[in-house]
Amino acid sequence: MDDQNKNLIIATVLSSLVILVWMVFFPPTPPAEDPNAPVAGETAAPGTADVAGVPSAAPGGATPAPDAVDAAEAPRVPLDTPRLEGTISLTGGRIDDLRLKDYTEEVEPDSPIVQILEPAGQQGAYYALYGWAPGAGLDLEDVPGANTEWTIETGETLTTESPVILRWDSPSGLIFRRAISVDQDYLFTITQSVENPGDSAVSLAPYGIIARHGEPANRKNFFILHEGVVAMADGTLAEIDYADMPDFDVNQNEGARAEVTQVAENGWIGFTDHYWMTSLIPAPGTAFKQVAKYNERSDIYQTEAVLPTMQVEAGAQQAVTTQLFAGAKEWETIREYEKSGIEGFLDSIDWGWFFFLTKPIFAVLHWLNAAIGNMGVAIIVLTLLIKAILFPLAYKSYVSMAKMKELQPEMEKIKERVGDNREMLQKEMMALYKKEKVNPAAGCLPILLQIPIFFSLYKVIFVTLELRHADFFGPFNDLSAPDPTSLWNLFGAFPWAAPEAGSILALVFIGILPILLGISMWLQQKLNPAPADPTQQMIFAWMPWVFMFMLGGFASGLVVYWIANNTITFTQQYIIMRSHGAKPDVFGNIKKGFKRKKADQK
Repeated sequence: MDDQNKNLIIATVLSSLVILVWMVFFPPTPPAEDPNAPVAGETAAPGTADVAGVPSAAPGGATPAPDAVDAAEAPRVPLDTPRLEGTISLTGGRIDDLRLKDYTEEVEPDSPIVQILEPAGQQGAYYALYGWAPGAGLDLEDVPGANTEWTIETGETLTTESPVILRWDSPSGLIFRRAISVDQDYLFTITQSVENPGDSAVSLAPYGIIARHGEPANRKNFFILHEGVVAMADGTLAEIDYADMPDFDVNQNEGARAEVTQVAENGWIGFTDHYWMTSLIPAPGTAFKQVAKYNERSDIYQTEAVLPTMQVEAGAQQAVTTQLFAGAKEWETIREYEKSGIEGFLDSIDWGWFFFLTKPIFAVLHWLNAAIGNMGVAIIVLTLLIKAILFPLAYKSYVSMAKMKELQPEMEKIKERVGDNREMLQKEMMALYKKEKVNPAAGCLPILLQIPIFFSLYKVIFVTLELRHADFFGPFNDLSAPDPTSLWNLFGAFPWAAPEAGSILALVFIGILPILLGISMWLQQKLNPAPADPTQQMIFAWMPWVFMFMLGGFASGLVVYWIANNTITFTQQYIIMRSHGAKPDVFGNIKKGFKRKKADQK
């Protein structure tokens, strides 16, 4: 067996092993049933000494349950911007009803738009809540909480041009205001203020909460994607899965578990889904405590940003401004927020272990898509660029393969001379390589480099929002989803639907792109005659078609990349082989393969 065939077998075995491990041991699981039926649980306030570091709000350390009333039925303030629509509840002053105008649930244009926040009392409740934890001299009823009924002091509808100001007067005479504004995209600015018209000073601590009742129903639960808490604390990124939160240490609140991080200057904390995110963002340079919490009794996941206790003198007023991100994880939008001062915000996108590859790969892909206007074509052009960068290594590899072919007669003579003496065979082979200045391992390096690039591109295609519902041509209108065509209906020629994605029939009756992938791998093999060994012949004969079915359920954007990669590799190898005197006979090798099959059948 020559070294070119060895390299191809190595590449095939490595790739097969990687994909088999991926699909068998880490399969995507179907979404679980929605656990978020309305509950009468509670969200613990951050006003407990062990969690927030501020005095307890009450002997039990908890605020009234935020879902003790049906927030969906509460009076509301309309919210309408170019990219958002929804309402804000005057009960608790919660931002709890939010939809994204630019995104639909499915690729069909008449599909409902994506809703990311839901009021308490509704299925999948998910909302942002702000308040004050009382300090010394104040009782729980002296500060606004989860069920406080606010009134509108200024404004009617929250838009980018018209903020709203909510007001609540406490029984002790304190006047609380909450000013809410929103920008053109997904960033809310919340200014909480307290006015003390009394005769003595008071102390209290402002906080923000994002609460999620149960795990999201549409969670992907796939190992390549992080879903759960995402936080940045002074340059350190933390990602906590939902499954890990019940393992937190128990705090003073019965049934609640929490993990606390002290932030010195810059940070944010929230929840990330596949494509959407919410984050509490204190002002840059502000010290605060990050809290990730899970309440077992009510099955509520919670993140908190708790700011230091403030002293409000008699006749004085204090205010604090924080921000809330609630929207789509768009690369350009989040990058602009990072540039404006939200440190490390771009890392809220799950770039993975190969971030040093995924970040630049996506940046180039995004630029190409903007320039070309078609994500599928952008993936093909990106493949060309990657192959161009790796071409010097590929060239050395193909040249080395050509030289190895030239040395084949000498190798056969050595084998005849030394017989079964493996030690002598290896010694003389290495002497021949050294004499002819041939590196037999040169062909492996391009193959090894392709593996992290493949993983990185798969990560980019699976994780980034810009690939969601990205159009290519014809039926390929979502490059983040598997090929929608199918042999089942002869690619749309018959009037019945293709099998449902993820079903056994869908894995068997694959689409056009996986078939093209198999053909491209098969043609690449035919650049060289089949190996003489029958076992090798069988492996080579089956491998393209095995890959064809294995990758049939992968994102179609990744299959486009692989087809383009195989096509470019075939072209490069053909040209380089011709330039070094070799004359690859593709059609001749195909004919020999068919003749061999007929002979075997006889």
